[in-house]
Amino acid sequence: MLSSKGYAAQSPTSGLAPFSFERRDPGPSDVVVAIEFCGICHSDIHQVKDEWHNAMYPMVPGHEIVGRVLSVGSEVKRFKEGDLAGVGVLVDSCRVCDNCRADEEAYCEKGFVGTYNALGYDGVLVHGGYSNNIVVDERYVNAIAASLEPKLAAVAPLLCAGITTYSPLKHWKVGPGMKVGIVGLGGLGHMGLKFAHAFGAEVTLFTTSAGKEADALRLGADKVVISKDQAAMDALKGKFDFILDCVSAPHDINAYLNLLRINGVCCLVGLPEIPLPVHPFAMVTNRRSLSGSSIGGMKETQEMLDFCAEHDIVAEIELIPMDKVAEAYDRVVKSDVKYRFVLDLKTL
Repeated sequence: MLSSKGYAAQSPTSGLAPFSFERRDPGPSDVVVAIEFCGICHSDIHQVKDEWHNAMYPMVPGHEIVGRVLSVGSEVKRFKEGDLAGVGVLVDSCRVCDNCRADEEAYCEKGFVGTYNALGYDGVLVHGGYSNNIVVDERYVNAIAASLEPKLAAVAPLLCAGITTYSPLKHWKVGPGMKVGIVGLGGLGHMGLKFAHAFGAEVTLFTTSAGKEADALRLGADKVVISKDQAAMDALKGKFDFILDCVSAPHDINAYLNLLRINGVCCLVGLPEIPLPVHPFAMVTNRRSLSGSSIGGMKETQEMLDFCAEHDIVAEIELIPMDKVAEAYDRVVKSDVKYRFVLDLKTL
């Protein structure tokens, strides 16, 4: 077994504290990664606090993982010791269903194995990236270009926030000539904004926070709309081809559906704790579609990382030591971060 140390929650109310544990012995197809940085995703907080009612403890969170390869198994072909590597939201899938064979492991029909708060197919609880190392099958490890090494901490959120926003923008073929809305300027929204801009769309950022206009424009928005301004919202009815909704709090989804032109699509990637009521007339008008998207598969995640290396795209982060994780959780809940916390595992 591989000795590991990290931070874990023991119950919904315990908070995170130092924790020693063992990972499985690496096999022939496994890559062992020494973790250098791990992003804090809002879903970490939901799961640590059992807000999705599926928590398993002890829980070592973290699925925005970057580091350096410590060792590889005898059958590994894509990695060697010393390579930069990333691990995202999933660490296994059935590999044989139609979706897995189509490189859509995120939609595995058996259900993928999450990086933490999940049971492997062998029934063993797996632990995530708030730790010093991780053992993952080569298929579920992504290569990180050497050009991104100087910004490695800011690469970590690409493994969740990055691919979560990149995937739907690519799926709905966002590009030049399209009018795209991004709802919310947080961990997800700021990445969606960067990608939509890089894809050549005309991008409008919707926010409830008047103080975010300057940042939105700096990050690639062509326009910024304060969504509480009803007159401004009314002026945009029927104008958008695609809207990416990145808000994880309860909000009025109908206000954004009403902004779609004929055949327009609103895609949800934020995960509010309660269902969002949808008015039928907001859907049938203009033959609109309301959709959702998870992370991408492994092939698309690698494509995203390569795109980021080519276009020098990384997350906007605040790097913090491990002993500040509780403070970071509190600030995430208050939306008091620009725009993703990343843990420095060298401080573990």
